[in-house]
Amino acid sequence: LRANANTFCKVCQMAKARVFNLVKRFSGYPTEDDFQLVEEKLKPLQDGEVLGKTLYLSVDPYMRIYVKNMPLGSPMIGGAVARIVESRNASFQKGDLVYSFSIGWRTAFVSDGKDLTKVTHLPPDVPESLALGTLGMPGHTAYFGLLDVCKPLKAGETVLVNGSAGAVGNVVGQIAKIKGCTAIGCAGSDSKVEYLKSIGFDHAFNYKTVDLHQTLTQVAPNGIDAFFDNVGGEFADTVLFYHMKNFGRVAICGSSSQYNLKPASEAEVGKGMFDTQTQGPRLQGVILAKQLRVEGFMFHRFTDQDDEANTALAQWVQEGKLKWKEHVTEGFENMPKAFIGMLKGENIGKAVVKNTDV
Repeated sequence: LRANANTFCKVCQMAKARVFNLVKRFSGYPTEDDFQLVEEKLKPLQDGEVLGKTLYLSVDPYMRIYVKNMPLGSPMIGGAVARIVESRNASFQKGDLVYSFSIGWRTAFVSDGKDLTKVTHLPPDVPESLALGTLGMPGHTAYFGLLDVCKPLKAGETVLVNGSAGAVGNVVGQIAKIKGCTAIGCAGSDSKVEYLKSIGFDHAFNYKTVDLHQTLTQVAPNGIDAFFDNVGGEFADTVLFYHMKNFGRVAICGSSSQYNLKPASEAEVGKGMFDTQTQGPRLQGVILAKQLRVEGFMFHRFTDQDDEANTALAQWVQEGKLKWKEHVTEGFENMPKAFIGMLKGENIGKAVVKNTDV
């Protein structure tokens, strides 16, 4: 009787969730005051629904841009891995591990299951959080961005990826090596550069302490075949103008150098894709002259090929060919701090938050 009572009490406790709401528009880098932590009472479970407890939550650069379309006062967006603790949905059982982009910043949730995906592809002895990183959205982004957008990738080619110590960039470089290419990466600290070298990058440098043009001339004297761009800005301008080979391929995955620029005025906050529009070189001429293929992409375009990526990435992890690293922040209450730190480059590998709520 006591055991049943304890179980009942635990489910009762899950009927409430802690949630972070967005309460202010970002101006430059987000601040902790842009978010508000509230307690939310979850609705009673109905037929066809599940009750889930969040295990790990993801913080990613794309959130900085997507929040522009969010109404203030709504829960902050973000992906999470969760465990089903109660189910009245025939597609899910108690104990199932699931992933969803629509859980957002919350410790628990009720869902009809339509936005949940079962996580069944993790190899033994890896944490559930890997479904948010190397074996999740960032891994898929790296996989399809390099092997599909930058196709045909051939052994012996030279691949450059910036933001290389982040969740996507480190996977891009390692896949390039698996495919027999020369991998060039960069990061914003010497410790990150050492990490890149430890996972197999042929060349890695601290972009803050070198002349980019001179460095790329030295490490890739014959030019770049495939450029995976996570940063944009002056870095991308330099690569496209001076270092791409004829018929090179460029995958535009992000433009993190632009995400946190201060707006010129309060009137600009929240308008357009970026708060401040910077003017760079005109690239059309060099794209034409070198016959480059430059393509922007988002990972969900390849959703129908998820099984292919899951199989390949998991196999490489098991074989030791694809190494992974996480930057784990403990405690749901630290979501804003983890998000801001990720945007400032404090992480090596995938940045996640572990929900320590009982």
